[in-house]
Formats: sequence, structure tokens, C-alpha cells
Amino acid sequence: MNNSPYERFDGNDLILRDELAIDRTLLANERTLMAYLRSGVALLIAGVSIIHFSQEGWFWVVGIACIPTGMITGVIGVARYRIMNKKIAYVRNRPTTETRRTNENAKP
Repeated sequence: MNNSPYERFDGNDLILRDELAIDRTLLANERTLMAYLRSGVALLIAGVSIIHFSQEGWFWVVGIACIPTGMITGVIGVARYRIMNKKIAYVRNRPTTETRRTNENAKP
């Protein structure tokens, strides 16, 4: 991956502190996804409720606007989660310095 924010760590092996930081980042990424999904579902429920219980026309318009907004919020949350998850996996699974040296020496 080019232009990764983690490029400065390419030459270093991960130590326990780094592994724990990656674990915290994974959990924060999942927590952010849940917040996006919670907001999306709340907007969907609000839209349906407003449409169902409203008597005035402008409430109906607000309800109709909430439904696609909730769906878009959920899709954006999932997309951001997947992008960040790939970046985190790249940092965790990249070859260590020892492996890189072995592979470089093995080339003819």
C-alpha cells in the first residue's frame, strides 16, 4: 500500500506494545462501525415512525428524508470500517525485518 500512514514503521519489528496498540485500534474501529450502524438504524426507525404517526405534510417529508439518510449512514460506516481494517491488517501482517532479509538473500 502506497502512502500508508504506517510507512515509518516498515523497518521495525512489532513488539508487544505495538501489538496491543493494534488490538486497541481494532476495537476502536469496531466501536466506530457500531456507532455508524446504530445511527443509521435510529434514522430509519425515526423516518418510519414520523411517516406513520404524522398528520402534517412537512413531517412526512422529514420522515422520507430520514430513511435514505439512515441507509447512507450505514453504508458509509461499513465502507470506512473495511478500509481501515485493511490498513490495520497490513500493519499487523507485513513481513518482519528477519523475513525480508531472508527473502532478499534468497533471490538469485
